[in-house]
Amino acid sequence: MASNAVVEVNDSNFEQDVLKSSQPVLVDFWAPWCGPCRAIAPVVDEVATAFEGKAKVVKMNVDNNPSTPMRYNVRGIPTLLVFKDGQVKEQYVGGDATRDKLSGLITKHL
Repeated sequence: MASNAVVEVNDSNFEQDVLKSSQPVLVDFWAPWCGPCRAIAPVVDEVATAFEGKAKVVKMNVDNNPSTPMRYNVRGIPTLLVFKDGQVKEQYVGGDATRDKLSGLITKHL
């Protein structure tokens, strides 16, 4: 991972790191074999750096952590969800995410 601002989460720490976070959290559901996931990774890193201290940006490998994506009906990847106060507030699906699009999703919930 290029950015230290992006944290990897898993099924066991998802509740603590995402649902109980005092800040909005952008979760990037991805997998190593997913080309579009790799394509948007630099954008996700940029957004994480831009929002450091205001919002969290985390990634979850869907291959290693099947139960959380299933719980939130993640059917295709990349899927990006914005959580605030333990609830999904925004969803973005697809490999064409831009920095502006993702920043906009988070900014609404700051």
